[in-house]
Amino acid sequence: PSLHHPLHLRFIIMFDVTQLRKWSVRLLGFGLLTLLTPSAASWAADAMPRIQVQPCKDFQVTGDGSSPAWESAEWVALTRRPQGVHDYVARFKMLYSTTGVYVLFDGTDQRLTATLDEDFLDLWNEDVFECFFWTDESHAVYFEYEISPLGYELPILVPNFNGRFLGWRPWHYDGERRVQKQVSASGGKNESGATVTGWRAEVFIPYELLKPLQNVPPKAGTEWRANFYRVDYDGNHSTAWDWARVGPSFHEI
Repeated sequence: PSLHHPLHLRFIIMFDVTQLRKWSVRLLGFGLLTLLTPSAASWAADAMPRIQVQPCKDFQVTGDGSSPAWESAEWVALTRRPQGVHDYVARFKMLYSTTGVYVLFDGTDQRLTATLDEDFLDLWNEDVFECFFWTDESHAVYFEYEISPLGYELPILVPNFNGRFLGWRPWHYDGERRVQKQVSASGGKNESGATVTGWRAEVFIPYELLKPLQNVPPKAGTEWRANFYRVDYDGNHSTAWDWARVGPSFHEI
């Protein structure tokens, strides 16, 4: 089934409030956590991946991750999902400031499979990086962001009730509410069908855009649930990567 088939769209994200250094934020990905028994869930919470997100001063995104701010963040690897055929690297970094969160995606590649030339299209059907932020588990609503090698984006708020959902586009999406984004390619041109060795996407997601969600902006020690993904379509074969392992789709809990 499609990764975004509505019968499979459930998924997770959050930020913590426990034993963190001052001015740092930690992200956890839980994958199938809520499908387990309470005792198993307790074990899984410790086993699931987590990162501690470092603070930064605001900076201009360039698409290549050249800002010195990124030196304080470590690369976090995404893991290829079953049935994937492309042996590519997929990874990300993350920072946060007083005004928003920064994400830097990076992946090796051979060809940019990207033809869609507008924002808010079904970008997941071509090469794409994605991130999800569920800032408060008491509300079944999370933020999803997708970006293509050509720099087109899909920012949506997703109400997800027992796997039934539909993404909502941001209203008054401009000014301080608009995502800052840039992309770059290595080993070739940044254009549809180009032969390359890899590509990057760098985004700044302002808290003003996330404002309807709770626990925004995060404070030192705040916890959000989160996940990060990549899909590549070289040679008419699709390969997907995730950070916290999920079920049949990227929206599985």
